Formats: sequence, structure tokens, C-alpha cells
Amino acid sequence: MWGPGWRAPGLARRGCVLRWLGLKVCRRSTLLFALLWFGCWLVLNGMVFVHRSIFSDFCTDDKSKRILQRVCEEYQEGVLTGDLCEDLCIRGEVEYKRCLYYENGKKVMAADWRGVPVVLKSKLENFSSYEALALLEYQDTAGGPGLDEELSPLDVVFYATLEIKNSLGLETGTNITLPRLWGQRLREKERTYSRAELASLWALLQQEEYTFLRVLQDLTHHVAKVLGSCGHFYAVEYLAAGHAWDQNIFSLEELSVNPSPRAWGGNGRTWEERDMVPRVALSFLEMVGHFEHDFSHHLHLCDIKPENFAIRNDFTVVAIDVDMAFFEPKMQEILEQNCTTDSDCNFFDCVSKCDLKRKKCGSKRKNSNLQVICEKIFRPWFSPTLLGAKAGLPLQVELQRAVQECIETEGGEDVEHGRAVRQRLLGLLKQLIEEESRKQQKSAPQETQHVHTALNF
Repeated sequence: MWGPGWRAPGLARRGCVLRWLGLKVCRRSTLLFALLWFGCWLVLNGMVFVHRSIFSDFCTDDKSKRILQRVCEEYQEGVLTGDLCEDLCIRGEVEYKRCLYYENGKKVMAADWRGVPVVLKSKLENFSSYEALALLEYQDTAGGPGLDEELSPLDVVFYATLEIKNSLGLETGTNITLPRLWGQRLREKERTYSRAELASLWALLQQEEYTFLRVLQDLTHHVAKVLGSCGHFYAVEYLAAGHAWDQNIFSLEELSVNPSPRAWGGNGRTWEERDMVPRVALSFLEMVGHFEHDFSHHLHLCDIKPENFAIRNDFTVVAIDVDMAFFEPKMQEILEQNCTTDSDCNFFDCVSKCDLKRKKCGSKRKNSNLQVICEKIFRPWFSPTLLGAKAGLPLQVELQRAVQECIETEGGEDVEHGRAVRQRLLGLLKQLIEEESRKQQKSAPQETQHVHTALNF
């Protein structure tokens, strides 16, 4: 007989199996939970890392306003100054509009200064992030003049000359002056400069783009104009920049608001798009001529793309992003590096050849500004696809051939041939403008002219 505590052997074994399975399932659940927890921890930490490394530099209006507010606080404390500060911090004549972009610490914002659109820029967010002027630090440690004591600019001129030489690779000569490197407010002062003025100027000189634009704006109209500064922030003219994300290179809507006499035809007539394109192309060629022949050294553009250029109301092409522009001495220093193939000698749009015996890149650039402009801008601009029915016209065909010859000519090595190609392009574009102007004059009574909103690639 079976007692009350008796169990069949099969049931006992089944119970053991169930307990074993339950324990195994429990362990597996625990392992899965641990893996899930670890995965969530990794994801959360990854999100924190991404936030700190990327989104902390995300362009926002609130952060931009806080940055400008901090600039004004330091201005009122006498730490920094500039010809823009009074309007920005006291009179309220600088109206913040929007944040344009943050990139690798660089802050760029749009604003109106006394009703004129400007762009505010600084390479670094905080004034204290810039290297202090050694002359001022020496006076502090040596027990020199106090904070309110005015300092002689003679030593600063020497310091500024060295800074320009180091950042641009450009000899400044003996005609450099502090007023030329700063704004109108200093031009009107014939005296020594205060500590805040010298510290602010030194912060500006540490920004290659500011130095580049300030030095060149009196020599060529093909760079953006610096209008003023406050501490480490400087204001440049706001221009209609090019676009890389569609076929429109330059928007003309802003130009039609206050057209200049050069940009628009007389008697209320406006230029057709077909006339605008060669006029802007002519300005590109003029800019190339300026950059190659009108300075003490050849100026190389190593990042040629539509968004790095803009146009004024008279269709003048302007270089607005010059972070990748270098004078010849600096260019040679950049190009001369170790290599095993020619591809190792490519520095964005500036390339040289690899000397396989020395395993060293050549210090001379192989291509040219004009060659890259022909390849990246003129070729798609004058392509048969976009010209449509006009592509077969004799003048257009000759222009396409000239552009192709320009692309194939290594102007950096064959300077004379490069000049000949440029002269050919100039002649063809002028002929094209004259031809289109004659057609417009003949068709004016029958056709209604209209403004096109964009120049198309």
C-alpha cells in the first residue's frame, strides 16, 4: 500500500526536472536582465558623451544672447572694448537676429547694426580663452603701470607684426599701424592705447580670419569688409552667400531690395538671368587676378565651394570664409610633407606632387585657383544640361571648350599658359554679355523684363 507521503518515481523525477528548469530559467532571466541593464548603461553614457561633445556646441539663440551679455559685462568692467561695444551694450543699436552656426568653438551670429545687417564672429566663445598679451603680463609681474595706465603702442606694433607673419605667412613691411588693424574709432585717436584696447586688439589678431580680412580689405574689394569689433567679436558685412545643397548658387532676392546702378539696367530695366551669370563669372576671374598678382605673395584658396563666396549688389564676388586661404610662404609650409604617392600631397583643393626619391611633397602648388574654379563652378554653370537649347550656339560651345581647357591646365606649374586661358575666358564672357545686351535692346519693346530670383548652376 502506498502511504500518504509516497510519490511515484516518475513524479519525483519530473519534480526534479521542473525545479532544475526553473533554476535555469531564473539564471537566464537574471543574465538577460544584467545584459539589458548594461546595454542601457552604455546607451545612456553614449548619449551623455554625444551631448557633451556635439550638442553642447549646438547653435541656439539663448546661448548666443548669453555670450553677448557676457561680452557686455566684461566691457562694463573695463576688461575689453571696441568701436562696436557702445552700440551693443549701452545704446542698444545692435539688434541680435539669430544664431547662424557654431563650429569647433567658433561662434557666428546675425544681427543688425544701426539698421544694417551684419555678421558677428569670434573664433572662441570667451575673451579669457585667448592668449594674453605678453607685454601686459610682464607689466603685472614686474610691478609696472596699473590697470588704468595707458601703454605705448610701439611694442604692440612689433608684436602685431610677428603675429601677422606667423598666422598668415605674410611680411607686413614698415607701414603697419594699429588703427589700420582696428576700427574707425581708433583712427580718430592720436594717442597711446589703454590696456583694454590692447588686450582686445590682441584677441582679434589671434583670429586668422580677422587678420586676413582686415589686412586685405584696403587692397581688394573681393573680401568681406570688417565693420567693427567689441572685444574678441568682430562684425563683417552681411552678404548673399552661395548654396551647395541645390542648383542655386546665389539668391538674388536680397539684391533686388536696394539695387545699385551697376547691378541693374537703366530706365527700370533689370538684367536677365543669362546676363547675370557671365557678369558674376567675370567677377570670379577678376578675383583670381587680384589674388594672384596684386599682393606681395600669391594667395591660394584651398576650399573653393559656393557657400564660401557671396555677391554684393553690383555682382562683385566676395570671399567670405577664408579659413582655408593661405599666402605663398604659408602654402609652401603646408604642402611640404612626407609622402609615398601624389594623393598624400592633396590639401583640400591645393595639391602638389610627391617626389618619390625624397618621399617629400613639393612645396609648389600644382594646380591653381582658376583651375579649381573652372572645375567646381564654371563647368556645371556652363554645362549643356543647364544651358538647354543655347548649348549649341557657337559662343557657348567655345566657352565650354575654354572651361574644359582651363580644367586641364595645371596653372600652378604653367603660369603663362594659365594666364592665356584666363584671358580667353575673359574675352568670351565679355562677348557673351555684349551679345545678350544687344538681344535685350532689340526685344525690349516686345518683351517684359523680369527679375530672376537665383543664379542657377
